[in-house]
Amino acid sequence: MKSLIGVALFSLFLSGCSTRPSAIPAASTAQTGPARLLSEAPAGFENNGTAVVAGQAHQLDPADLAKFEEVETIPNGLGPLFNAQSCRECHQSPVTGGVSQVTELRVGHKGPDGNFHTPEIPINHGSEIIKGRSLVNQRAICPNPAFPAVDILERVPASETIRTLRSSLSTRGDGLVEAVDDATLLDISKQQCKQDGGRICGMVIRVPVVESPGETRVGRFGWKNQHASLLSFSADAYLNEIGITNRLFPDEVTNLCNTVAEPNDKTGADGLADIDHFARFIRASEAPGRDPRQGATSAAKAGEVLFTKVGCGICHVQTLTTAAAGTVINGGKFTIPGELGSKTFHPYSDYLLHDIGTGDGIVMAMEEHYGKRMYQFQWKGLSLEAFQATANKIRTAPLWGVRMRPALMHDGASLTFRDALLRHRGEAKSVTARFERLNQADQDAIVEFLKSL
Repeated sequence: MKSLIGVALFSLFLSGCSTRPSAIPAASTAQTGPARLLSEAPAGFENNGTAVVAGQAHQLDPADLAKFEEVETIPNGLGPLFNAQSCRECHQSPVTGGVSQVTELRVGHKGPDGNFHTPEIPINHGSEIIKGRSLVNQRAICPNPAFPAVDILERVPASETIRTLRSSLSTRGDGLVEAVDDATLLDISKQQCKQDGGRICGMVIRVPVVESPGETRVGRFGWKNQHASLLSFSADAYLNEIGITNRLFPDEVTNLCNTVAEPNDKTGADGLADIDHFARFIRASEAPGRDPRQGATSAAKAGEVLFTKVGCGICHVQTLTTAAAGTVINGGKFTIPGELGSKTFHPYSDYLLHDIGTGDGIVMAMEEHYGKRMYQFQWKGLSLEAFQATANKIRTAPLWGVRMRPALMHDGASLTFRDALLRHRGEAKSVTARFERLNQADQDAIVEFLKSL
């Protein structure tokens, strides 16, 4: 079912900032089918075990929160290579599921064909080469008393000249993002590409739904939109960030120092594995709430209008709408419940890929994000050429909760809101130029508005 009300709101945003108001055809905003009763999704920072979204199946279950916060140890399967010991370690501020100061390291190089290639990283004095991933884990469990002569820490070879840091992302409210229909994101992309000569044109890619071999969906999670399913996203992170193998990613990155049978993540007495609890926690978490006091200031109110007027809202879309309850997604593995269906929410993102002059040159590594066995399946609509085309594109950063992050942009290299605004080039250069032409008071007002998000 198409969910086009979010697109209609998006078009209204564009009409206030476009230099050509007629660029958005009226027909593109029409809703198909019977009208749906929409309701506002809850927002805030609650993790107290109460029902964030009402309903038995998708309330914030304390067991899900506990699993998300659980610290993994070597006997549990931690590592052998890892970045963190729990989900919460990278997703915490101001509460579990939020952002953090943690960054991950990604590297690679351009091959003779001009395409991005993943690195080959020797470990244990060259006895093994880590391949097929751009992620470089910054922690390891060896050497340790059981393996005193085994050194597996990854170090970047000089050959890997493409290098970047990536900031950890908030997961709060991502259950709503997962519930957005593919058609909504596709329509936003089409509307952008039609406006103003296509200067701003969000890229859509279809990515594997790992729990449904052969099925794909429009990507929306991660800086490169590498996932569309929260279960896939959780399973990927559990292996690649924490080193815990699971039913979707059963193969260790390295077997050196490994003493725990695969998969490390076993089904519990409740019939759920840890990755199921992680996905349930994210789906039940509230979207980040705004600062009501800051948002009520005259400067922030003026800044909100100017934010739209200069064109920031073209990519940082204020309002989206989820698909109707009962819609089946993720290759038939998840049905949107009433608590997430037909909800409006305010992420300030189009969840599309754009080149705004900050691209890091990294292309998603297929085996890293979809498992070493991904080539055993035919994935509908999957285009390896499209993946290569994402090298210098980054997903539009959702701005809900951005006031909780002191280091901005995908790499954390912008330390003030003004720095981040001025750094937008490429597709966004005309928007940045309009911002720069504002007087100082109006520029400051936009910053005050961002402080409220």
